[in-house]
Amino acid sequence: MKKTLLFSLFAITNSIVYGQDTCASALPVVAGITVIDQINGSQAPSPICVVNSTQVATAGEWYIYMPIGNHTVTVTTDLNINIGDDPRVHIYKGDCGNLICVAGDDDSGILGNPDALSVVTFDALSGNSYYIAFDDIWDSSGITFKLIENEYIPQPVSIVSFTQQSINLSSFYKHCVVDMNGDYLDDIVGVSDEEIKILQQKPVGGFDLITKTTPETIFMPTWSIAAGDIDKDGLNDLLYADNGGVTFMKQNSSGNSFTMMEHSEYVFSQRSNFVDLNNDGHLDAFVCHDVDPNVRYINDGTGNFTFFQGGMGDYAPGGNYGSIFVDYDNDGDMDLFIAKCGSGPIDELHRNNGDGTFTDVSIAAGMAEPSQSWSSAWADYDNDGDMDAMIGASSMGSGGHKLRRNNGDGTFTDITLGSGLDVFMNINIENVAHDFDNDGFVDIFMGGNTIMINNGNMTFTPNPVNTDVGSIGDLNNDGFLDVQFSNYIYLNDTNDNNWIKVNLRGVESNSNGIGARVELYGAWGKQIRDVRSGDGFRHMSSLNTHFGIGAEEAITKLVIKWPSGIIDEILNPNINESILVVESSTLGVNPSIDSKFALYPNPTKNVLNIQSDTLEMKTAGIYDMMGRLVLTSNVTNKVIDVHSLSTGTYILLLTDTEGKNHIQKFIKN
Repeated sequence: MKKTLLFSLFAITNSIVYGQDTCASALPVVAGITVIDQINGSQAPSPICVVNSTQVATAGEWYIYMPIGNHTVTVTTDLNINIGDDPRVHIYKGDCGNLICVAGDDDSGILGNPDALSVVTFDALSGNSYYIAFDDIWDSSGITFKLIENEYIPQPVSIVSFTQQSINLSSFYKHCVVDMNGDYLDDIVGVSDEEIKILQQKPVGGFDLITKTTPETIFMPTWSIAAGDIDKDGLNDLLYADNGGVTFMKQNSSGNSFTMMEHSEYVFSQRSNFVDLNNDGHLDAFVCHDVDPNVRYINDGTGNFTFFQGGMGDYAPGGNYGSIFVDYDNDGDMDLFIAKCGSGPIDELHRNNGDGTFTDVSIAAGMAEPSQSWSSAWADYDNDGDMDAMIGASSMGSGGHKLRRNNGDGTFTDITLGSGLDVFMNINIENVAHDFDNDGFVDIFMGGNTIMINNGNMTFTPNPVNTDVGSIGDLNNDGFLDVQFSNYIYLNDTNDNNWIKVNLRGVESNSNGIGARVELYGAWGKQIRDVRSGDGFRHMSSLNTHFGIGAEEAITKLVIKWPSGIIDEILNPNINESILVVESSTLGVNPSIDSKFALYPNPTKNVLNIQSDTLEMKTAGIYDMMGRLVLTSNVTNKVIDVHSLSTGTYILLLTDTEGKNHIQKFIKN
């Protein structure tokens, strides 16, 4: 029989006690100790409120807490009586038909197996009801929990807030936000073993549901997913990382289907990334291996891969979890940082040598220390032109979160003390860096449903939100970053700050521009972003680059430093707009002109004729010198009608039947 202590005011019968098996008949609890004899209720908690435990449970036990006054409440199983147990807890508000996650936890305790017990803290307001649910995902045996009512200290008004909306996406894995149809609008991707479902964002708002059947795959994105255009056909492909191997899902050039490429080499996969490791203009893949040296898959130029292992993190005990590629030394190529998890491994920083090899510089850079982390968040937090690092703690046993300032000479200084991260105790496996309030300073989305707002001086203030870390993108095309988590999207409530969104189309570089450094100049000075595929631990976020500029109303210039070495510059771009930059198409340095075709007449008044003996052209896109797409056309008889264009200079981007891109400039009279 299940029993509840410190609840003697109620006449408890067997039927009432067993009523906690479902949300609808959750058993009331008050402050004190509650004992559960067994977790075997018929309703498993859903949605899952613990980001580091996406596994679906089969049973649950439900309680309802109705505070008389306002409190900051802690629910903890971190008690000596529970040592050896492994509970998972979820906190909800709303009603049983529409439960909304407030908080959740799996392993934040300091006792147990180790760190197997749960501690979760949330604000509870009088007049509201909160559901406390335990599940059997790790342990179905009995558990004792304690509910503590702490003094309620009202949180400051949130700088960033979100409005929750349900989405219709029934796929099992739902942690990818990326453009999947080449229109540079962020879509939401859901993956199951025989299909991919895409909520395709519409230019007018909302989504269309697209379902595509795939070959059945053994290796699913159990641990992470990455996206990028591996065959340079203009459409993004996917990489699934599983605990036994990886799967590449290559989207065919028509966009109607996927070709599956399974790699059966044993890889206990953690974070996966797409990046051009050998700088040949084609995306390769990197995957963290939990128990052996890390692995990479080198692209042959057609979207097929060769497996290699070693040379990029070979520490024997393993624990390779959160990989992220970032240009920390400002030399134009992407370096590698690995957040480590386990008993004793140190974080690793690997410098890109520029020739496809990497050197471990962890000790020399001041980044080698024992850590219990699943991910890190890198950004230029102080806008001084180089990338700083936040290494997130997945357990407080390793010393908590760490903030490292880039000194600009290849070394880092620990500035955690006094930053606000030193007293922030909520943990998570997902940590990502984005400017959510568009004030021009990059914030950190961390555990406990909290965005740490960047104060502009390397200190951060907690900003509670109503979602955990998920996939990040602009899901309503308003220039503010939103969140997709589980079956919901969380739309940014926005403010009056200005912004610009930069979309990249590589020609000599990979088509996504992954590995590019994007720089924005104005009265504030300089902001920088690196284009990455895969940050945090599990999720895949937008490949578009977002900048907030606060109240500023003008941008001096936008600079894109491509992996190829080409530099594009756009002077005085418009604010509060999306801009598409095609590699080597603007007022840049080292422009490349494709010699595989000729244009005539050039200048032209009405039509462009294309002359080529080697190219079979499929489509044409014409861009103005601000990078905006102004005309699309099928190439009929190698002639393009341009009479509708205004007088000026334009860029012609041709896509051939193999999906390769070719560019030239022309003048319209």
